[in-house]
Amino acid sequence: MTPKTSDLCDACEGALACALPLRGWGRRRAFAGAIRTIRCHEDIALMRDVVGQPGRGNVLVIDGGGSLARALFGDVMAGLAVRNGWAGLVINGAIRDGVEIDAMDIGVKALGTVPRRGERTGAGAVDVPVSFGGITFTPGQRLVADEDGVIVLPAGLTENDIRTDEVVAATAAYVAAPGPR
Repeated sequence: MTPKTSDLCDACEGALACALPLRGWGRRRAFAGAIRTIRCHEDIALMRDVVGQPGRGNVLVIDGGGSLARALFGDVMAGLAVRNGWAGLVINGAIRDGVEIDAMDIGVKALGTVPRRGERTGAGAVDVPVSFGGITFTPGQRLVADEDGVIVLPAGLTENDIRTDEVVAATAAYVAAPGPR
C-alpha cells in the first residue's frame, strides 16, 4: 500500500508538495509513478501521442498553464491511458467527461472541468521539466498522489524508501497524551 502523501511529507523534508487545489477523478484516488511531462497550452495533440505509448506505470504531468478554457484530457484518452498502463495524470488545466473518467481504473488530478476540447496543432514540448504549484516536475522523478494532493520525491527515492512509521507513531502518541496542546 502506498504511504499517504501527508505522511511522506512529514517523514521526508525533501518531498515537494504541489500547492494547487487539484481535484481527483477516476477509480484510482491514490497513484504513484515515474514522471513524464508535456508542456502545452489548450492543445491535445502531444497528449494524444504520449498516452498512446506504453505507460509502464508512469504518471503523465501536463502543464497547460492553468487554463480552464479548453480541456486537455477526456474519456476517450482516459480509456487509451488505461489500456496502455499509465498510473495516472496530473494536469495544470481542465479535463472533460469527468463522470465517465470516474468509472475508469485510472487516477486523474486536474483543476476542474470544461466541455470544450483542446486544439490539435501539436504545439508544446514533451519530457521537459515543467513548473507549477510552486514545484518543478522533472521527467524520471517519482510522483505520489492521493486525496490530499500531489508530491514529488527527491531524485532517486521512491515512496517505499521513506520510513513513515515513526511519524505516524509520533502523531498517535501526541493525540493520546493527556494535557493541553
